[in-house]
Formats: sequence, C-alpha cells, structure tokens
Amino acid sequence: MSYLASKPRYEILDGLRGVAAIIVVAFHLFETYSAGPDEQILNHGYLAVDFFFVLSGFVIGYAYDDRWNRMSLKDFFKRRLVRLHPMLIMGTLTGTALFYHTCGGVSALVMQTEWWKLLLMTLLGCALLPAIKAWDIRGLGEMYPINGPMWSLFWEYIANILYGTLIRRFSTALLAIFVAFAALLTLDLTLNTDIFGLLEGRAYAANTVIGGWSLDTEQCYIGISRLLYPFFAGLLLSRVGKTISLRGGFWWCSLLVAILLCMPFIPGGEKGAWTSLNGIYNAFCILIMFPLIVSTGAGSRVTDRRSVAVCKFLGEISYPLYVTHYPLIYIQMRWAAEHPEATTGQQVMEASGIFILSIAVAYAALRIYDEPVREWLKQRFLLKRG
Repeated sequence: MSYLASKPRYEILDGLRGVAAIIVVAFHLFETYSAGPDEQILNHGYLAVDFFFVLSGFVIGYAYDDRWNRMSLKDFFKRRLVRLHPMLIMGTLTGTALFYHTCGGVSALVMQTEWWKLLLMTLLGCALLPAIKAWDIRGLGEMYPINGPMWSLFWEYIANILYGTLIRRFSTALLAIFVAFAALLTLDLTLNTDIFGLLEGRAYAANTVIGGWSLDTEQCYIGISRLLYPFFAGLLLSRVGKTISLRGGFWWCSLLVAILLCMPFIPGGEKGAWTSLNGIYNAFCILIMFPLIVSTGAGSRVTDRRSVAVCKFLGEISYPLYVTHYPLIYIQMRWAAEHPEATTGQQVMEASGIFILSIAVAYAALRIYDEPVREWLKQRFLLKRG
C-alpha cells in the first residue's frame, strides 16, 4: 500500500497555536463579565483568529505545495476533511448536547427552540453549512448558533478550496501581488475607510476586525477580508522560505503572542468607542507581527525535552480546544446571568472551573474520539493500493 505520508511538523508553530487557543478560551471567559470593549481585560483576543489563519496558510504551503505532481485535487480535499472534519462534528454535537443548558443573546429563544429546529441546525453544523439569520435559534444571528466560533472554520474551508482549486497555481510573484491586494482589504477593515460602502452599520466594532460570523453582506465582507491576507501571507512565507532563527524561539514567540492578544483597549474619543489607534494596532498585528512570529517560529528549534513536551501537548489540544470550548462558555454566560449577586471569588472559581474543564474536554475528545476516528478514516480513504 502507498500513502503520501505527512511531513515532519513545525513543533514551535504547533505550540504557538495552542498558546493562542488557550488565550481564546480566557478571552471568552472574561468577555462574559465585560460591560463593553473598553473594559474587556484580554482586549485584543479576537486577533487570535487572524493569527490562526497565518499559521494555517504557512502549514498548508509547507505540507502540500511540492506534492501536486503526486496528489490530485480530490486527494487534497480528502486529506483536509480527514484532518479537520471529525473534530468539527464533535464540536457541533457538544453544542447540541448542552444547548438547552445554555443561553446567549436572547436566552428565551433557546428554550423556545423546538427539537426539530435544533436537529436541523445540528445537521447543518456537522456539514459545516452556514445558517441564514432567519433560522437563528440563539438570538445572535450567527452562522452556527449551536457553536459560535465554528464560523472561522467555515472561512478556513473557503481558504482550502481557494488554495486547492486556484491559488496553488499562482507563481510566487503573482501570489505576492494577490497578498498585497488582500492587505488593502485588511487596511480598509481596520482603518474603517469603507471603500466599498459595506461597513456602515459597524459602529460597535469600527477600527477592528471583529466580525465574520453571519450570512449578510457586511459580515461576509469582514470574513473574507480577515481571511485573505493572513492565510495567503502564510502561504507566501512558506514559499519564500525566509525564516528567522532565535534561541528560545518558542518561549519568546509565545510571550509575544500573549502580549499582542492581551493588549489593553486603546482609549480615545467617546467612552467605549474603538478608535483609529486600535485600527492601526489591528493592522500592525495582522500585516507585520503575525507573519514575523510565524517566520520566527518556523526558523527556530526546540531541543530541550521540556520545550518539546510543551509544544507537543499544546499543538495536540489546540484544535480540539478551539472547537469544543464555546458550548461551555454558554454555560458560564447562563450562570453569570442567573447569579448577578455572585462575589468576585465565586465568579473566579466558576470561570476557573470552566477553563480547566475546557482543556480536559478537549484532551479527552482528542484521545478518545479524534485520533481513533482520523486513523480509521486514513486507513479507509487515504491509503491506496500500489
């Protein structure tokens, strides 16, 4: 039997993905208690999605760019589905199992949702088919009301489709031009220039990249703008092959990721309003710092046993943690709404418990479900008789 074996992994990049995923969980936990954007403690945690896209683009280029003479488009899509889709289904089923124990936005809508509507949303979620706003069952107008963060996986799949069908054929020069164009979309979004007139209703998040989770013109523009530069800048990095070697690269890059994602709100103008300085900061992170971190992570090495173990663990749980944690956040939202009199200590204990539980659920899902299922799928669909 012949099989196009996976290449050696970039251990530091795996570890950095895990660091960002953990910060995302903390960001969502703090978000429950934030009165507004100026009071969010891990203020720029939403930028983790854009960092994930840079990582994904780099890894896709490294894993597949030199294999198209031995791999068909069908093979590529099968490999991506085997890698991504089993855990995506687990995230959907987790959200379904906990749905009636959660709230969000319009909590009454959750309890008014009939079982067949929940089943329909479950089937759509398992197929990663986005729901229109009219089908909303939570009250937030999301593509995936059962498990909100799955919107970013929708755009991840779009990136894989674009790469496999078209952009893999681009020369490095043409790819660079495409990335430069995509950078203009990032600037349009972050600086709120709105050259296409699609961001008029976005006062709540002007000068940020927040958005991309609904099926309307504005949110789809935000989603595609968030996707194109980071993902294909990562692909361009992998093709150019210019990396930076740094002693202790994993630890320094991890610290830098944490600082960038936890950067406090930059005040100015009306209270609670995002300012142009926040927009500049968003653009700086996405256009410059995230590619620089990925380049450094790819060029550095981990040699001591502790760093290797940390990177391996963080890399393994990163995707399961991102996909399965948010249904637990919904539970925290409900608890906070039902216990407004809770002390700070009680709130800390509740949030800490959800944080630990999120990591435990992700690890269990990885070992008990994801790894065995992906191995079975690999044996069934990826191994070929030679």
